[in-house]
Amino acid sequence: MTTNDDAAWPSAARGWYLIAVLMVAYVLSFVDRVVLGLLVGPIRADLQISDTQMSVLYGFGFAIFYTLLGLPIAWLADRYDRRRIIAIGIAVWSFMTAACGVARNYGELLLARIGVGVGEAALSPAAYSMIADSFPERKLGRALSVYSIGLPMGVGLALVIGGIVVQFVVHAPAYDLPIVGVVKAWQVVFFVVGLPGLLVAAWMATLHEPLRRKHAGDAAGEMSVRATAAHLAGEWKTYAALILGFSVHGMVMNAFQIWGVQYYVRVLHFSLREAGLTVGLAIGICGTLGIVAGGAVMDALRRRGHVDAAMRTGLIASLGLMPFASTATLMADPRVSILCLLPVGFFTAFAMGAGAAGVQLLTPSRLRAVASAIYLLFVNLIGIGIAPLLVAVLNDYAFADDLAVGRSVAIVCGGATVVAATLFAWGLPKFRAALAQRAA
Repeated sequence: MTTNDDAAWPSAARGWYLIAVLMVAYVLSFVDRVVLGLLVGPIRADLQISDTQMSVLYGFGFAIFYTLLGLPIAWLADRYDRRRIIAIGIAVWSFMTAACGVARNYGELLLARIGVGVGEAALSPAAYSMIADSFPERKLGRALSVYSIGLPMGVGLALVIGGIVVQFVVHAPAYDLPIVGVVKAWQVVFFVVGLPGLLVAAWMATLHEPLRRKHAGDAAGEMSVRATAAHLAGEWKTYAALILGFSVHGMVMNAFQIWGVQYYVRVLHFSLREAGLTVGLAIGICGTLGIVAGGAVMDALRRRGHVDAAMRTGLIASLGLMPFASTATLMADPRVSILCLLPVGFFTAFAMGAGAAGVQLLTPSRLRAVASAIYLLFVNLIGIGIAPLLVAVLNDYAFADDLAVGRSVAIVCGGATVVAATLFAWGLPKFRAALAQRAA
């Protein structure tokens, strides 16, 4: 059902309760997704694979299905009950995370990781659409930023808790579990982080489905595939600057999640627990502060009349990130490296809410889930899929040295910040013009 009644927004309590449940699901999705990055050493040793093969497991194999299936799932979310779609997705990715724990070879583990990606594809497009129908535009930047806190919190928890779990289970070479049988220590980690998600899926199904809203500038009625294509084609430069800018910016966090951890393990000789704690706290705490600050900055810019606030926030984040992303993994002194890592955590997260809000503000309401899926397709294919793969390929083929991982991270992440800042600067006037045309 769709409404034009601007006064009939859900109560603040209901809106923020929705955000809270969605954020828990978002945190869980990153815990299930990122914990694999802590297990590079034992998985490589057990399955006899390279960094490049590991990056396919971690990123590209996951991301390709996560992103491509996001489009048809988003089409469903624009038409059917979004909370049920999300609940089914949570159940699927939680089960498939646990299935990683019974994989006996590289192919089986890759298939299980693909299943995790399929399940997680259901979450954010539908969540963005639900949030946009629960908050007026003047509050949307902050609402989406709070939801996006699930990203740094999820990554941080995955690395911190995962590091503790890994340190705990590796004391035994194998475990004999009921029904499952004998499994390796690293496989137990997937049961610990995956199965609790089934409870979150049941919780998600209890939410109320918000009414779908029409806003000024929206076309009447349901938008056809032809109308969707026409809208996106008409503003392709604006969408390209917005989506590609945030996608390339997101490469930094995704590279640090797996290969930043390995820099501390391989080069600075941290234990897995210490490396997970170091990177996890930097991303979890500083990233959370960054997302809150970024959302507040975006809303403040909009209140001052800057309609291009989303793009401005992205530009601020990329410029702030630039000197630290290119140096944090080149330091021989662990203390200096950690000091550089703190602003990496802050500025990688600073613009996350702005990217999602920019897509919502640029797009008519009946297209928001599909537009969000397209946004997430690029953000995740480039961030999750390409960023870790580029680091691994540099390490395996350019340097041919496991100990060169810090240089590989610095090259990929430093270059990404320059490209992202350029895209944001190019897109600022286009974003302003597109919003002005829509308002007219």
